[in-house]
Amino acid sequence: MADLIYLYCVTNRVPQPKDDGYGVYSLNHQGLYAVVSKVPEDEFGEENLKKNLSNLEWLKIKAYRHEKIVEEVMKDGCVVPFKLATLFTAEDSLMAMLKEHAEELRRNLENLEEKDEWGVKIYCDMERLKNIFLIDDKEILRMDKEISSSALGPGKAFLLKKKREKLLNDLIDKKIEETVQEFLNGLKQQSLRTRFNRSLPKDVTERMDDMILNAAFLVEQDKLNAFIREIEILKNQYEGTGFLFDCTGPWPPYNFC
Repeated sequence: MADLIYLYCVTNRVPQPKDDGYGVYSLNHQGLYAVVSKVPEDEFGEENLKKNLSNLEWLKIKAYRHEKIVEEVMKDGCVVPFKLATLFTAEDSLMAMLKEHAEELRRNLENLEEKDEWGVKIYCDMERLKNIFLIDDKEILRMDKEISSSALGPGKAFLLKKKREKLLNDLIDKKIEETVQEFLNGLKQQSLRTRFNRSLPKDVTERMDDMILNAAFLVEQDKLNAFIREIEILKNQYEGTGFLFDCTGPWPPYNFC
């Protein structure tokens, strides 16, 4: 079987990928450089690719390689990253794509110059947050006292418990909403653009806490210190309240191309 052309990213500077055994090279169209390698059709052809993408071990290895190569090119300048397993049947078809989308690619690269993508996730320890309200909220404490009173009949006690449960859930939801909004307000002042992604379930994050925000920020490189400082301020402000903040980057700007 013939080889396919695997596209990692496009940049406007001559890429100098390391010799890492993947056979990475570049194709040039009027100052746009496509960073590619050849991959076997028996592994990346349509039918086999569908099977391989459901193989988590295979996917993990290929995703790591993809990300490593894109990040290596990023060290020399901005990139337009392409998603995992972006494939062409031949170099000619890839060059045709570069020619067709040259203006759009150049516009993206110009807009991304000296900017990086940073990922921010907020997690919430729901039990810890709930316990804070159980200890500190006056209305919850009043209800608990009334529920424990022997003078209250079983019917009224049941209704009061339901009312207390709803109040507790409302307090938690409101606190989460306020925390996320305050966090976003602070970070939006230190970034150019924001993109919200789907919150990930616990079996993906492998954490006990619930993810309540999964966002990406486009940050100018000369404002990065202010961006990180804002995150540290908010971390300190919410320390011990059940909220945890995770900031990672710089990443290829997948969310802003």
